[in-house]
Amino acid sequence: MVSAQRFFAGRPRPRPIKPGPGQESVWDYPRPPRVENRKERIEVHLGGQVIVDTTDAVRVLETSHPPVYYVPLDAFPAGVLVPVDGASFCEFKGRADYFDVVAGGISVPRGGWTYQEPKPGFEALRGRVALYPQHMKHCRVNGEQVTFQEGGFYGGWITRQIVGPFKGGPGTSGW
Repeated sequence: MVSAQRFFAGRPRPRPIKPGPGQESVWDYPRPPRVENRKERIEVHLGGQVIVDTTDAVRVLETSHPPVYYVPLDAFPAGVLVPVDGASFCEFKGRADYFDVVAGGISVPRGGWTYQEPKPGFEALRGRVALYPQHMKHCRVNGEQVTFQEGGFYGGWITRQIVGPFKGGPGTSGW
């Protein structure tokens, strides 16, 4: 685990919001990240269609980031996920491959990603897909509409249960 002192290396650490009852602070999440199984109902809508409705999810928790939810590939109707060229690399999880997400006449380029061969410790992500909530019509956790994490790189899902401040917006790249 990276110490907070080394992680911030001369940069001021943001002042975490104190969580209330039943809330979690992203500043209590670990680095390296952790994967945990979840049973919340995850619903995603795009183009007037339900493209995900499942209670089989995992979420990745990482210091300063809202959780990212991963759902099974087979939770999507046929044709919704279209593999595309290009990849990115996470030092913890490995190579991420991308999908265009297509439903109801709407196409979201590189709107989802997967780790086909995740690194050790992240095997639970194999066969699962994460989506950028800012590009979907609705993303819900147990019926609550999520707020998306700022910035175009991260795919965090913010609910009333999660408090920040959150990495991703302007001026947060050094966190």
